[in-house]
Amino acid sequence: MNKAKILIVDDDDLVSASLKKVLIKIGYDVNACLNAGEVEQYINDFNPDVILLDIYLTTHNGIDVLRSLKKKYSGIPVIMITGYADVKIAVTAIKLGAFDFLLKPIDLEQLNLILEKAIENLRLKSEVQKLHTLLEDNELTREFFGKSTKIQKIVSSVEKLARSTDTTILLEGESGTGKEVFAKFIHQQSPRCNSPFVTINCATIPKDLAESELFGHEKGAFTGASAKTKLGKFELADGGTILLDEIGELTLDLQVKLLRVLQERKFYRLGGEKEVAVNVRVLAATNRNLEEEVARGTFREDLYYRLNVAKINIPPLRERKEDIIYIAYSFLNEFSKKFGKDIQGIDQTGLDLLKSYSWKGNVRELKNVMERVLLLAEEDELSDHHFSFLANRKDEVESDDDKFILQVPPKGVKIDLVLKTLIQKTLKITNGNQVKAAKVLGLSRSKLRYRMEQLGIEVTKNIN
Repeated sequence: MNKAKILIVDDDDLVSASLKKVLIKIGYDVNACLNAGEVEQYINDFNPDVILLDIYLTTHNGIDVLRSLKKKYSGIPVIMITGYADVKIAVTAIKLGAFDFLLKPIDLEQLNLILEKAIENLRLKSEVQKLHTLLEDNELTREFFGKSTKIQKIVSSVEKLARSTDTTILLEGESGTGKEVFAKFIHQQSPRCNSPFVTINCATIPKDLAESELFGHEKGAFTGASAKTKLGKFELADGGTILLDEIGELTLDLQVKLLRVLQERKFYRLGGEKEVAVNVRVLAATNRNLEEEVARGTFREDLYYRLNVAKINIPPLRERKEDIIYIAYSFLNEFSKKFGKDIQGIDQTGLDLLKSYSWKGNVRELKNVMERVLLLAEEDELSDHHFSFLANRKDEVESDDDKFILQVPPKGVKIDLVLKTLIQKTLKITNGNQVKAAKVLGLSRSKLRYRMEQLGIEVTKNIN
């Protein structure tokens, strides 16, 4: 793997030399620009991944340099370096698009953590951009589903199962986890990929039309039947794949007829006398626990075992939080293009909020949120305030060790008040120690100071 490139822009040669030495020792490829007027030349020649920029330069204003860099090189994260007395200026820098800021004297461990975050953000954007290119060809790849170990193991299993031409697969998972997308992926990876892929949602079919939708009908088979033969979904999928979505919603009498089709690959159209043979691979999806449905007597046991030749359980988004940001960026690209916007990314406050939310509606909910935000956003980078409406929902934010429940009053509450109260109470617990408070909140010290300045929280000890 190539070393990440860091460009230091600071006209203090002693500071630059010291930083350069330390960062090279950590493992970065480092260059230093001592004259801010030459920074563009350095960028073009060195092609840095991240820029470290001092706010106070002898011949230039660091804020002006930042403003220029964000216009011409918006994809390069810029980390500002400032003194303790310059927090207000640092807040301005964040608003102008700085990735983060560091306070002097520089904490090297903190610097490395911020650099790692910036580089990881770049890697994520690059991967999502590649994914977006693939999706323009309407071809699903394993990268589409996420980067977590859990989801990639599932994708590997799905790829192996897809190689069969007729193995029935049952996809289980909560609503919005992407069962239909997995089904489409199975079809695309299978030998049937050049034949039809047909989906039918069993929950949305009127009960009196369900048999006709599945198996078709002959002319005059029932009142309102069309004047000609209608092909059902199974015939339309002949040679290809059919997905029976929300299969747990089928009535018991239809379950009997479906079982016969799975066993014999034959059926009668409604009102028909001639048997129709089909060559179809059947996939089924449900957000119910079919074993429990069998125990209740609402789902046939023989049909369950006929469907459950191979079962894939798709985990909810809250169990693979590392995928949230990856998928969010994928939707950011999709809706930026759809709405004709040039939104570059999501800042750390926005990323933190997205990761902390429970996503009860899973990927579908995340997609809806990103569509809403992208439609309304006017800035070139998304932040936590773009997603503030999420905090107006009664939601749970869980960690590995415990659970935090936020009670939202009926009239709602402003996100700034929630954040201010949270920070103040945390500072009270830590007796005003900002380093400890930042650790408790999962923030960098500089990001906590930025939030305190933004929310008007005084930097004092012994907060009561």
